[in-house]
Parts: sequence; C-alpha cells; structure tokens
Amino acid sequence: MRCSKWLYPLVALSCASVFTNPAHAQRAPATAASFPAKPIRIIVPFAPGGPNDLLARLVGQKLTEKWGQQVLVDSRPGGGTVVGTEAAAKAPADGYTLIMVSLATAVNVTLKKNLPYDTVKAFAPVIRVAASPNLLVTHPSLPVRSVGDLVKLAKARPGQIAYASGGVGGATHLGGELLCLMSGTKMTHVPYKGATPATTDLLGGHISWMFVSILPAIPQIRSGRLRAIGVSDSRRSSALPEVPTVAETLPGFEATSWYGLFAPAGTPRDVVDKLNAEVARALTTPEIREQLQREGAEPVGDAPERFEAHFKSEIAKWGKVIREARIEPN
Repeated sequence: MRCSKWLYPLVALSCASVFTNPAHAQRAPATAASFPAKPIRIIVPFAPGGPNDLLARLVGQKLTEKWGQQVLVDSRPGGGTVVGTEAAAKAPADGYTLIMVSLATAVNVTLKKNLPYDTVKAFAPVIRVAASPNLLVTHPSLPVRSVGDLVKLAKARPGQIAYASGGVGGATHLGGELLCLMSGTKMTHVPYKGATPATTDLLGGHISWMFVSILPAIPQIRSGRLRAIGVSDSRRSSALPEVPTVAETLPGFEATSWYGLFAPAGTPRDVVDKLNAEVARALTTPEIREQLQREGAEPVGDAPERFEAHFKSEIAKWGKVIREARIEPN
C-alpha cells in the first residue's frame, strides 16, 4: 500500500543512458572479483515516493559507500508493476540491473493476464530486504472491539459490512479477502485509488474497516478516530503491543507486505552472492534499521534460496485467495 510516511528527503538519483546501450549486452559476464566495475541500476516498478523507492535508495546509498560505484534508482511505473518488471526481465544478466520487487510481483502471476515474462523463470532472487505488517482498523461507530466481534457482526449482517482498500489486488485488498475466506464471512470490498482516499472515507465513517500501515495510523488511534483490533503479522507489533494479531482469532492468518531484490535470470551466482552479502550487511547498520523501524517495517536479509522459497509460497498463497474470492484477472 502507498503511504506518505515513506516520503523522506532522500537525494534523488537519476538513471544513466549507459543501461540502454545495445553494446552493453555483448560484454563479458561479470565475476565477483571484478564486480562492480561500473554503476548499478535498481529498477523500481512504482512511482517515486513509495516503500520500494525508499528501500532502493537506502540500500543503494550503502552499496555506493561500500563499492565506490553509484547505484542509480530507475523508476518505471505502469501496468501494475508490469512495465518496470518487463524492463528488468529483458536486462543483461550481469548483476548491473536489479529490481526492487514486492507482494505485487507475486500477486500478478495470477492477477494479470498474458504477462510478457515468466515471473519465476525470468529472475534470480537476490535477497528479501524488509517486511511490513498491516493493521486492521475500524471506525469507532462500528460496534466491534476485536476481530472476533467483527466476524460475529459480519455473519449476522452478510454483505452489509464494507471494507476499503487502496486498490484491487493490493495487500490491503487481499488481506481483507483472506480474512473473509478464513472466517467464512461475506463482506463488501470497496476499492479506492490509493490508501489516502480510502483512509479519508474510513475516518469519515463511510467505510467500516480496512487494513492500513501501522505507524501512520497511530495518531488516529491515539485520538480515538480509529480503533485498532488486529495486526496482520504472525507476531504482535512492538509499535502497538497491546493489539492482538488477527491470527490469535483466526489461526494461520498472515498478510504481510514484503520487499526484495531480483536480478535477471542467468546472473552469475557469485555475483548474486556478493550482492546478497553486501545488502545483508547494510541492513544491519543502525541507520537503516532505525529508519525501517520508524516506518513499522523490519529488515530481513535472508539467503537467495530462502527468498526464492518465500516468493513461490506467496504466489501459491495469494493465487489461491484470488481464485477462491473470484477476483477477475485483468
């Protein structure tokens, strides 16, 4: 989901034309010993300002400091991430082009018709960078104080309880669909063009509930304008430790946003390993850990194989939700 809290005064980096040079693909394959010998590009398949963009810049700054080669962030929004992802899939497999992927990349395998690439075969997972749970919040007028209460009310009023999301197929939408499926309830989904207008209508009482990013919602929760009743992660949040997880009522429920780096398939394994090790190191630095924690996110930094397994499990999990909820591919 998008959130203005991700907007920070980071130095903008523009992409150099070297990456579109056809001769670039004819160069000898990169090896870990010489890598990197020139600037690295991280494609972000969203508009600037979102979490993918922020993470690309945070990681890029650390890689630049370590290796002395500039890391350039290349925003390629469009097509629900398809435009940027296709550009990354077609890039030379030499380690000099990466893409900051997220839940949308896994969801699109099922949600999008006729993708111009095979998501699993086109990429080599490098590292999962961060994960961020969401928070189930309700308008105070809704007579519920727990997930259990919400489920009971929805069963008593099938189809009458409306929940908002930042858009069809997004984390906030699919989290709501998963809750309905696991609880055996029918609630009405109302998609918006982004989290901000959805939250505005929720605050106005026009919508009953929605999943939101945790930290931006805290002021509204503290003021009583919203009521927090569940965390979408398997663990409670340190930001709101008094709020139970949804899984405490619906065992097994988890709907967490995540972000990671892919390289084009065929990128030499020693280069992938070098990228993985350096990004993992960067994620342990106090400044990055503190920045992520301020946003309600946690650094991950797992091995390529673990990230690949996680990515494939997310494709299967959300593909099943999309099919069972009868969300039409677009």
